[in-house]
Amino acid sequence: MAGIDEVARATGVSTATVSRALRGLPNVSDKTRAAVRRAADELGYVASSSASGLASGRTLAMGVVVPSVSRWFYTSVLEGVDAELRAASYDMILFNLGGHRGDRERVFHRSILRKRTDALLALCLDFTADERHQLASLGHPTIVVGGPVKGLRSVGIDEKHTARTATEHLIALGHRDIAHLGGEDEEGLNRQVPVGRLHGFQQAMRSAELSVRSEWVLPGGFSLPESRASMNALLDRPGPHPTAVFAGSDEMAIGAILAAHDHGLSVPGDLSVIGIDNHDFAESFGLTTIAQSPFDQGAVAARILLDELAGAEPRTRSVRSPTALIVRASTAPPAP
Repeated sequence: MAGIDEVARATGVSTATVSRALRGLPNVSDKTRAAVRRAADELGYVASSSASGLASGRTLAMGVVVPSVSRWFYTSVLEGVDAELRAASYDMILFNLGGHRGDRERVFHRSILRKRTDALLALCLDFTADERHQLASLGHPTIVVGGPVKGLRSVGIDEKHTARTATEHLIALGHRDIAHLGGEDEEGLNRQVPVGRLHGFQQAMRSAELSVRSEWVLPGGFSLPESRASMNALLDRPGPHPTAVFAGSDEMAIGAILAAHDHGLSVPGDLSVIGIDNHDFAESFGLTTIAQSPFDQGAVAARILLDELAGAEPRTRSVRSPTALIVRASTAPPAP
């Protein structure tokens, strides 16, 4: 295995510059940083985290708290975080809450307090007062991906605006009878995401002077099976039925499409469906959606923390990530 001296000779820079480039520290040009990382990869050089940690007083590890590892959004964010950390020769310590309610006591009161990390990134979580106190006691840079959290900066989309854009797409096609599949989720997760999307839907309907039928606001749980069951229950009831559905995620939208097929309905002939995400399966289902990039959100959040650990001025404001409407085959004007 190559040493740092060989990487320095291959790139024509000092060993100190190699070290700074691979650790993501400032005062290294982008061109030099790219050359050093390329040479390190080609030569098979791996920085010693123990040696670097002794020199800097840091663990060279970032803690990432995730509600579960079974959902597309979470895994996509993790891939973005991992890409940035690997480029900076940082390790990721994953704290998996394991789904419903999860083992928050283990994570917040024991694991994190062992001070095995230099910074903390949390996905789609809100925090109790006690958890906030624990985080503050560490003094670690902290950021959230996936929904705003009071008192903390975050990286994520504008939930209300995104939902409103999705609903307005259906209204512009001529739909007036629109249902909403919402994402009420497990206790302890960030409710600002499903609530923001519901409010955006309601705002768009009010602006178009359309009524929101309470029986058409359905729990979807951010999951395909639950949304399919909710939509099937609605379609089982005597009419009237909606001509369109705005789902708060693509997985819920796919559940709505499958429920329509369960009832012999065509999409979009009998029911138009739109979601949010641009999930990996969205194109296969011909799903119209509002695209976001959880990979980029994870990468941006990790880079903010890495820059601050390297001495950059702390970023106090949250980051709004871009979205884009992608029209596919699942939406069309209502049948005459």
